[in-house]
Amino acid sequence: MPLDWESTLKILESLAKFCSILSGALLTFITLMTCYSLIGRNTSGQTIVGDFELTGVATGAAIALFMPLCQLKKANIIVDFFTAKASEATIVQLDRLGALFMAATFALLAWRTYLGGMNAWVSQSGSMMLGFPEWIVFAAMTPPLALSAAIALAQALLGDKFTSSEGASA
Repeated sequence: MPLDWESTLKILESLAKFCSILSGALLTFITLMTCYSLIGRNTSGQTIVGDFELTGVATGAAIALFMPLCQLKKANIIVDFFTAKASEATIVQLDRLGALFMAATFALLAWRTYLGGMNAWVSQSGSMMLGFPEWIVFAAMTPPLALSAAIALAQALLGDKFTSSEGASA
C-alpha cells in the first residue's frame, strides 16, 4: 500500500504548528514571570526564587519546540553564494541533500536528548535552587527534535514536491 504523502504532510504541519504554539506559550510565561520578578524585586524587594532557573529550562524547551516549524518552512540559514550560478535541478538536489543532513542531525539530537533525559531521570538530577527535575526539560525537547527529523526526511525524499499549506517562507 503506497504511503499517502499528502495526509502525512498535513499531520507533520499540524504537529509543527502545535509545537510552535506551545513554544509561544512558554515564552509568554517566561516574559510574564520575568516582569513580575523584576517589578517585585525593584518595588517591594520580593522576587521569584529560582526565576533564572525556570527561564533557562523553559527557553531550552521553547527553542526545541520552534525547530519543527522552522524546518517545515525551510527557514534555516542557507548560504547560496556557491550555488548562485547553478541550475535549478542542481539546487533542488543540493536542497534534498541538505535536508537529509538536517534529518540526520535532528535524529542524532533527538536520540542524545532522549538518553540525557533518561540519565537525568535515573540520577534524579535537578536545578540548584528549586531542585526542578532536569528530565522534564529533556522530555519536552525530544519529541519536537524527532518531529524536526521526520519533517527534514520528508523534505529530502520529496524534494521540491514538499510544500506546506502556507508555502515556504525562506
